[in-house]
Amino acid sequence: MANKKRGFDQAYEELQEIVASLQDDETGIDSLSSKMKRAKELVEFCRDKLREVEEDIEAIEFDDEEQ
Repeated sequence: MANKKRGFDQAYEELQEIVASLQDDETGIDSLSSKMKRAKELVEFCRDKLREVEEDIEAIEFDDEEQ
């Protein structure tokens, strides 16, 4: 799994690089499997991070009277 200390932005950037290399035919058949596995790890990490942030935001209660 992606290292949680790396953060969402870095994981997302790495995922974009993998996608770009796949689209540009830069990836040979020998490394295709490892790149796809890494992409799956990064997607799972980003999804988990987004869920975590969403839960944090939902946990914040705004009092209309204070605004």
